[in-house]
Amino acid sequence: MAENSAGTFQFVPFNSFLDGGFWHKLAYKKLNVYALDDSVKSIQASYYNGDPPGMPCRMSLDHTAFDEDTKPPTRCFRARGSLFNTNTLDGFKEIDKKTILDKIGTEIWESVTSGQAVEDPSLLSRFLLLTFSDLKKYHFYYWFAFPCLCPAEDFSLLKKPRILSDVYSQAQISQLVENYNTFQASLTESVGYFIIIQDGDQLFIDKVCNTQKHIDNGTKVVFGFADPSTMESHPGWPLRNYLALISHHWGARLGDVEVVCFRYLSRSGVHDINHSLLLNVKISSMADTSACPKCVGWEKNERQKLGPRLVNLSSSMDPVRLSESAVDLNLKLMRWRLLPNLDLDTVSQTKCLLLGAGTLGCNVARCLLGWGVRNITLVDNGRVSYSNPVRQTLFVFDDCKKTAGGCLKAEAAAESLKKIFPGVNSEGVSLSIPMPGHAVSESAIKQTREDVERLDALVASHDAIFLLLDTRESRWLPTVMAAAKKKIVICSALGFDTFLVMRHGYQSYDQPETSQQKAPLSKIIPGNHLGCYFCNDVVAPGNSTRDRTLDQQCTVSRPGMSYIASALAVELLVSVLQHPDRGCAPGDTGQGDDFLDADSCPLGLVPHQLRGFLSRFQQIMPASRAFDKCTACSKMVVEQYKSSGFDFLLNAFNEPNFLEDLTGLTQMHQETADAEVWDYDDEEEFSSMDSS
Repeated sequence: MAENSAGTFQFVPFNSFLDGGFWHKLAYKKLNVYALDDSVKSIQASYYNGDPPGMPCRMSLDHTAFDEDTKPPTRCFRARGSLFNTNTLDGFKEIDKKTILDKIGTEIWESVTSGQAVEDPSLLSRFLLLTFSDLKKYHFYYWFAFPCLCPAEDFSLLKKPRILSDVYSQAQISQLVENYNTFQASLTESVGYFIIIQDGDQLFIDKVCNTQKHIDNGTKVVFGFADPSTMESHPGWPLRNYLALISHHWGARLGDVEVVCFRYLSRSGVHDINHSLLLNVKISSMADTSACPKCVGWEKNERQKLGPRLVNLSSSMDPVRLSESAVDLNLKLMRWRLLPNLDLDTVSQTKCLLLGAGTLGCNVARCLLGWGVRNITLVDNGRVSYSNPVRQTLFVFDDCKKTAGGCLKAEAAAESLKKIFPGVNSEGVSLSIPMPGHAVSESAIKQTREDVERLDALVASHDAIFLLLDTRESRWLPTVMAAAKKKIVICSALGFDTFLVMRHGYQSYDQPETSQQKAPLSKIIPGNHLGCYFCNDVVAPGNSTRDRTLDQQCTVSRPGMSYIASALAVELLVSVLQHPDRGCAPGDTGQGDDFLDADSCPLGLVPHQLRGFLSRFQQIMPASRAFDKCTACSKMVVEQYKSSGFDFLLNAFNEPNFLEDLTGLTQMHQETADAEVWDYDDEEEFSSMDSS
């Protein structure tokens, strides 16, 4: 800095001060709004003229910097900024710094020459922010510039700077404080530039736009500005562009001016401006508008060199928030180029109920985490055995021995999800699901009723239900409940080298198919007429584990089957959620006339079923209609469940033929058995085969 004497004087430059909230908001904007758009964005900052001595001359930015409608904090002053956010680190390094600084300088100069800055002096307070955001590491590279216009000849001091109390009486200073407060209160937000009118011993505050009127009237005009500097003899950076404005409009007439560096220190409700400075400045005329004056203003880094800075937030951020941002990174990057219409909020807000925490349940849960699902509930009544951890990815060896018989599967899986991603809301529920063909004794009725009520509440409180259970009959009750409550159901089942992934239809019994939908069976089946897991059965589900050997009781499948089926089950759910008709999306088969326009869903087709054959590495996408005599989703079964509740279920559990009698399957079987069968001899049969 220059010595405290008359002559050329220097200005205290701004120091950038960025709150952590600014970087969080920038990261959010980059991922969700800007993407690959690297055009200039408008932001805002603020500065303050009431800091105590020793504080730097600060320009502050926080999370409100991106909202132009937000007013600066009380007694702070707005600075308009331009954000240049590059897509690559090389782009950050190679951008032409002089060009972008001159661009902002030209805008300031145009506001001066056009008179806009006279009407709105806040246009003089500008800044430029060049950034690159490495969102994988949470490293932010940035470089500030505070553009100011330089005259051909430097401004100079005619006298040493004086503090205000050496120039004005205490009565005048008190009057100045009172008038300053009244002036700022009359405005919608504080303005950092004003004029002081001196009429005898009286001091008044007025707007800059009235300067010419007072000069013409012969009134003494003192130019004032809110000075963020706290140095004893040096004014802050905002004065530079203010002097350019004064020089251009009134320099030729005035020659030299008085400037008050207004420093407004407030302590315990007492306002003190005594340490404010009065400068006598000789100004040079900047009336020539043929070219924009030279512009300077790049901020120095920590080493006091002209260069960018780096802020590393990876260690200072809350690890949970950091993990949440990192989890969403891949998903949000999809929307930049590949899937701009992808609705991630719908996916993340979907509450998923996983019935079964075994091989399929663990892998489905892991895949749901990858899609950003935050609410996952797992239901299982088993315990982690020594054979589980190698196939079931949420368990480790210690889960087998922590408690007698192993930890409860559902609870261990839920805790494992939280260890993988602390931001997930996961819950494990140990619950037995009552099943047809498994009779309920008198002593077990109370517990069975409680299990039914608990399962019903879980189905009601979730948006999507995954059926990932070991047996066919264990899927029956959740299917009935989900059909009654119109929930999205994704069912997955494994064989040795085959798998099934399907979604249940959204049954709308009060909306029959139109003749056009009914016509050719090759046409697409609407989503509200697709079948469920039980619609192809002509018998009610029964006890499938009775009189079976160990290999028949367990799901014996090739190790890779569960990963394939689980991934497809989750992808099918996400595709359903992205389709405009959600659960009513028609069943795509991907063949011939059955191929739907993939544009209806940003992720492509939304099939009804996926059946895979690993021995042939083949996959097909059939679609089937709902069966009006289905023992799980037919109108008769759903209405009986709604009206009779547990009594209806108890009959289904205990009476082997109850569901078949209710739905009409028994009658259908009898009609088939009673149908006339043509008799013919062996010779006729062989003759027929030969002719074919």
